[in-house]
Amino acid sequence: MTQARLLTPLAVAAAIVTGSLIPARAQITWTNYTTANGLGSNTAYGVYAAGGTVYAATSGGLGISTNMGTSWTNRNTSNGLGSNTVWGVYAAGSTIYAATIGGGLGVSTTGGASWTNYTTGSGLGSNNVWGVYAAGSTIYAATQGGMSISTNSGTNWTNYTTTNGLGNNFVSGVYAAGGTIYAATSGGVSTSTNGGTSWITYNTGSGLGSDTVRGVYAAGSTIYAATQGGGLSISTNNGLNWTTIGTTSGLGSNDVRSVYASGSTIYAASAGGGLNISDDSGATWTIYTTANGLGNDVVYGVYADDSGIYAATGGGLSVAAVPEPSTYAMALAGLVCGGWHLRRRRRA
Repeated sequence: MTQARLLTPLAVAAAIVTGSLIPARAQITWTNYTTANGLGSNTAYGVYAAGGTVYAATSGGLGISTNMGTSWTNRNTSNGLGSNTVWGVYAAGSTIYAATIGGGLGVSTTGGASWTNYTTGSGLGSNNVWGVYAAGSTIYAATQGGMSISTNSGTNWTNYTTTNGLGNNFVSGVYAAGGTIYAATSGGVSTSTNGGTSWITYNTGSGLGSDTVRGVYAAGSTIYAATQGGGLSISTNNGLNWTTIGTTSGLGSNDVRSVYASGSTIYAASAGGGLNISDDSGATWTIYTTANGLGNDVVYGVYADDSGIYAATGGGLSVAAVPEPSTYAMALAGLVCGGWHLRRRRRA
């Protein structure tokens, strides 16, 4: 028989406040934003949020909202963006990076009012850019013709391909952290620790669920790979070994389009299987679909911050505010802690 674990009063109070005894996920309410709110299209491919501003990459331009999605300003070719089909977006400070299909990489320092577009003529591997990430003056563009990197804010570009060890020249996503670049390719997850000069590639032979990787994210020694048809693959030792999570493990679909993680919480965007969230590093999952308020069960992108969870779907951008501890939970926590301290004082 398994012995129950007894919690101290302080542990109980902490559990109540953080929601581990009152599940926070049960309190999630989704609001879906569409063209009726100002989005350029109801098909949202990517999303990012920073400093209270939400950016939605759609098939009709880049949507920007400063009020959690209630209203949007749409930026497109009429503002100088290379293409209206925006697949990915990233922002750092006052600079916005828009990965477009057919128009290269758009960069704006004016809130999207005007754009500088980088294309094959600038040194990019392809004008089809599927993902983007930036850190300081370094920009990483995941293109259909390789991983393109600029170390001087876009002035010059170097394109890295299979000749450098990349798994495939079709790069769907990119992330960088701690001196390592992570590339989601059609030939697996490729990593580089020398700025892209050489790459190590992990694929099904390494334990990945599928060689076609749509998105990648990393934190410390943990790598998350969103694969097409192979579910979500996770490595906790920098790619040496992989664990694959699919529908048999509680995921809504094996076609995972994007992944994001924060601490022990993982967000997996899937095609047809909605948005999947795990609060225990992938052991169990909660699936959110149109039945829960999502705009569409096809979720292309996901991001989360202290303010909310953002899902880019085939039916709009769905936003869920992060639930605050309820008044009841806070009051109960106060009673528990107060009573415990009172008992300790009487004993003294």
